[in-house]
Amino acid sequence: MEYRDSTGVELASFAGRAAADEADEALAHGGQDELAPAAPAWLHLPPAMGHGADAYSQTAAQLARDDLIMDHLWLVRHIASRLTASLPSGTDAENLESAGVLGLVEAASRYDAGRGVPFKAYASVRIRGAMVDELRRNCPLPQELLAQVGLVHRAQERLDPPVTIEALVAETGLTEDQVVDCLAAVPLTQLKSLDQIGGDWFRDRFEAPDESLQREDLKRLLAEAIEALPRRERLCVTLYYMEDLRLKEIGHVLGLSESRISRLLTAAQYQMREYVRTKN
Repeated sequence: MEYRDSTGVELASFAGRAAADEADEALAHGGQDELAPAAPAWLHLPPAMGHGADAYSQTAAQLARDDLIMDHLWLVRHIASRLTASLPSGTDAENLESAGVLGLVEAASRYDAGRGVPFKAYASVRIRGAMVDELRRNCPLPQELLAQVGLVHRAQERLDPPVTIEALVAETGLTEDQVVDCLAAVPLTQLKSLDQIGGDWFRDRFEAPDESLQREDLKRLLAEAIEALPRRERLCVTLYYMEDLRLKEIGHVLGLSESRISRLLTAAQYQMREYVRTKN
């Protein structure tokens, strides 16, 4: 506190006067060391306060991770849609998406931008892997469908190629939809095939079994196979693989349900695979 005399002149506080007197006395006795300035208060902060920079870095990293997750949730839905298109109708897409979100979180936590790999590419592998692992752990196929898959498989072995869906219907006594669902379910009955679900269509799903065809020959055969498809199946393949539309979007174009579009795609894939197998 400061005081003023009756003329308004400021007077030093009692504490200020005492400090001044002590300083004068120290100077008089050569006590220069006693006048050394005190260390700044921030140097004497508790140890925990010294980790502020680390805490800030961790917070920034957490925020960056959260941004990656939120900005790529669409990718989970996209990959789930591509997978379910290759699976039997009725497959729990929400369960796959939940597994995919966990894969996305793991990807965001492990991502290292310094390696030069785009996050989308890195996350896609993790997301798809998490979904495939979920399919391995919890096979969605009921026992009745598994029995029908075995029936269709035995019919395929008995019939001469190319084995058409109509021939399978006649051989098994199943309906066309049941046969198509069985064809879509085959990868789920074979653990090794799960890794091919939803993969690159031209490279993985229709490559010749002995891989003896060159890429250009394969492209030519695939073009012929697409041209040989019925009009509706051909349009589904074009919209799905060339235009990258989702099942729901294709359904709007054709006026059909998602499950129906899924069956049409499965039927088209099977016919194209048989075409390539026969020509090879």
